[in-house]
Amino acid sequence: MRQMAAPSGRSPRPGSKMGPPASRRQKGETPPRPVPVVRPRSYAAIDLGTNNCRLLIARPHEGELVVIDAFSRIVRLGEGLHATGRISEAAMDRTVAALAICADKLRRRHVTLSRAVATEACRRAVNGTELAARVRRETGIVLDIISAAEEARLAALGCHNLMEPGEGPALIFDIGGGSTELMHVDVSDHDVKIHDWISVPWGVVSLTEHAAPGEDSLAARQASYARMREVTRSAFAAFADRAERFANLPLRLLGTSGTVTTLASVFLELPRYDRRAVDGITVPATAMRDISRRLAEASLDARAEIACIGRERADLVVAGCAILESIIDLWPAARVGVADRGIREGILRTLAMQGRDIPVTRREHRK
Repeated sequence: MRQMAAPSGRSPRPGSKMGPPASRRQKGETPPRPVPVVRPRSYAAIDLGTNNCRLLIARPHEGELVVIDAFSRIVRLGEGLHATGRISEAAMDRTVAALAICADKLRRRHVTLSRAVATEACRRAVNGTELAARVRRETGIVLDIISAAEEARLAALGCHNLMEPGEGPALIFDIGGGSTELMHVDVSDHDVKIHDWISVPWGVVSLTEHAAPGEDSLAARQASYARMREVTRSAFAAFADRAERFANLPLRLLGTSGTVTTLASVFLELPRYDRRAVDGITVPATAMRDISRRLAEASLDARAEIACIGRERADLVVAGCAILESIIDLWPAARVGVADRGIREGILRTLAMQGRDIPVTRREHRK
């Protein structure tokens, strides 16, 4: 998807090519009817995850979906959920405030069709439906608490066109805040077929809360990372057994999440996050492992000083590294593809199909 400025929506000026000026009309001639301003159809997708709230608004243009507005905010919806089983009042407040901004953007952009989905935090929390009711009451947004299967389908649909070309078995993974999905897929330029998939209840928030180091010492950090690796290795065991049939084949691997985009930014040594530099690149799997282990052993303050991590992600990125290494263990591809797209783009594509504006998604994989 590419960026494009929003239309102005202004009416034609008198004397423009839309019709002759009133002074030139013949006497008795019926004045022309005003030409209505027709706004282009627009679509919106909201993804409320365990850590982030994200919005995309797009419209079809020349066979593509063109992004005209976007919003993202860290809300930490799943903070404390692992211990209590509930979404806290503070997390609800942060989430409703973020979704109120989204609702305002939907109104200002005159969105035609939209869908807002909530994932693992709302699935797991005993008060997830309570949050959805409050969001509808205070913002007008209807939250759809989707299944893990639907989450996997939307993520694959949104990023599959970035899969590295080839004939080898392909895996898409999505490391979220509260869960991780793995999808063995077949991809084409315009479609994706999921052959096998798994969702496990470990994401960067839930795993951090489960196995955070007791103190910020090297020994404690190493022990914490080892526990994280063991938890995720065990969670993926059944899928790993099924993946053994692909041993010795040239494997392809594509990730969509803040973890892979953050690690790709560190690999590129970017001074600040740049989606254009990250989305669609491939990084050697060995480099991803090296970065993961360096970050796991670094202190919290040292991680926070890295430009593309910062204070907001410094405590969560290590859990993402542990999950990523476990994925590379079971699917040992030579390279890891990186996608800064996923569920929202998958939603937009399905909405465009409903509106009969089916965009042509170009392959954008870059070496």
